[in-house]
Amino acid sequence: MHAKLLANFKIALDAILSNLLRSTLTALGIIFGVAAVIAMLAIGNGAQQEILEQIRLVGVNNIVITPVIEQVEEEVTESFNMNESKFSPGLTLQDANSIYKIIPGIVRVSPEILMETFVIKNGIRRSAKLVGVDSNYFELTSFKLASGTNFNPGQLERGDPVCIIGRSIQTRFFSQEDPIGKRIKCGQHWLRIIGVLEQRLISEQSIANLGIRDYNMDVYTPINSMLIRFKNRSRLTSAIIERANRNNNNNNQEEESARPVNYHQLDRLVVQVGETDQLNATSEIVARMLERRHYGVIDYEITIPELLLKQQQRTKRIFNIVLGAIAAISLLVGGIGIMNIMLASVLERIKEIGLRLAVGAEKRDIVIQFLYEAMLISVAGGIGGILLGWSFAYIVSKVADIPTIVSFYSILLAFGVAASVGLIFGITPARKAAEQDPIASLRYE
Repeated sequence: MHAKLLANFKIALDAILSNLLRSTLTALGIIFGVAAVIAMLAIGNGAQQEILEQIRLVGVNNIVITPVIEQVEEEVTESFNMNESKFSPGLTLQDANSIYKIIPGIVRVSPEILMETFVIKNGIRRSAKLVGVDSNYFELTSFKLASGTNFNPGQLERGDPVCIIGRSIQTRFFSQEDPIGKRIKCGQHWLRIIGVLEQRLISEQSIANLGIRDYNMDVYTPINSMLIRFKNRSRLTSAIIERANRNNNNNNQEEESARPVNYHQLDRLVVQVGETDQLNATSEIVARMLERRHYGVIDYEITIPELLLKQQQRTKRIFNIVLGAIAAISLLVGGIGIMNIMLASVLERIKEIGLRLAVGAEKRDIVIQFLYEAMLISVAGGIGGILLGWSFAYIVSKVADIPTIVSFYSILLAFGVAASVGLIFGITPARKAAEQDPIASLRYE
C-alpha cells in the first residue's frame, strides 16, 4: 500500500516538474492569497500590540484633563457687558484634591506640571523636560524603576530637591557610573537622583496619536518641589502685576492682550476610574465640577484615551476583516485556477490515464495521483506565499513605519488553507480522470 502511494506521488511530481512553468503560473493565485493572509494578520497583530502598548502608556480607565490656553476671538455686540467676563483660577491642585475626595469610584488622581528646561552635568548641556508629579504617577503609567527608590511621603510633602531620571538621561550623563545619589542640575537648581526608570520603547506614531512624549528623556521631581523651586503659575507676583499694569497703559493693549497667557497651575491632570463602564458618567461629573470651580469658564479639555484607542481598535479590526476577505477571494481564485489547469491536464493526458488503467492501475490510483498533483501545487504555493508574506510584512514595517508581527498561528492558518484549497479543488479533476474508459482513452488523439 505504501509503495503504491509513493509510486503515485513520484508520478505526480514528475508530471509537475515536466510542466514547471504551467505549474508555477497555476500556483500564483495561492502564493498571493497566502501572502495576503500572512501580511494582513501581521499588520493586524502589530496594530493590536501597538494599541495595547498605547493603553499601557496612557494607563487603564483614565480620564485626562488638559488646560486650554488659547483665547477665543468673538465679535463684540451692543449687549456685551464687560462685567459679564468671568475669572477662572485655572487647573489647580485644589481641583485634583476635590475630584479625588468628592467623586465616588476614583482610584487615584495624578497631577502633572511640565517645564522645558536643560540638564547640565560635567560641562554637558542638553535640553530635557522636568515633570512635577506625585507618587500616583508611576503607578498610573505603569512605570517601573530600574534602580533606586520612588519618592517617599516626606520628600513629596516637603518638596525636597530630589529627582528620578529617564533611562536616556542616565545613558547620556552617567554612562560610566551609577547615578543614584549623584546630583544633576536642572535649570537653575541642583537635584539629587534617587531613582532611574526602565527603558520605555515608544514609537513615533504613538507619540503623534496620543500627544505623549519620549519619557526616557524626562526628569521627574515631586510636584511640591516644582511649585516651590521652579514655577507656580497660580502665584501672583509683583512682576506679573507690573506687566499687567504696563499692558493696560500700553498703546498696543489689544495686541498684547491677544497673546495667550498660561495661568493654569497644572499642565495635565489624570483621573483613574475603578470600572471601565463608569468612564463616561465620571467624565461628565468631572466636567460639571470643574465648570462650577472655574466659574463657568470652560478653560479645560476632557478626553478618555482608552475609549479613543478602543474605537481605533474597532476601526482596525474592520480593516483587517476587509483585508481578510480580499485574501480569501484571492485564495478562491487560486483554487479555481488549480481546478481549471487540472481539468485541462486531464484532457491532455487521457492516453496516459488509459495506459495506466490498461496495465492494472485502479481508479483510486488515478484519483490519488491527480490529488497529489493539486496538493503539491497548492502546498508549494503556500510555502512561497509564506515567504512572500513574511517579506511583505518586513517591507511594510520598514517603509511605512507600521509595526508588524508574523505569528506562528498566521503561518499555520495560511498553510492549512493552501493545502485545503488543493485538496478541495483537486477532487473534481481527479474523479474526472479516474472515470475515463481505458479503451477509449488509448484511442484518444
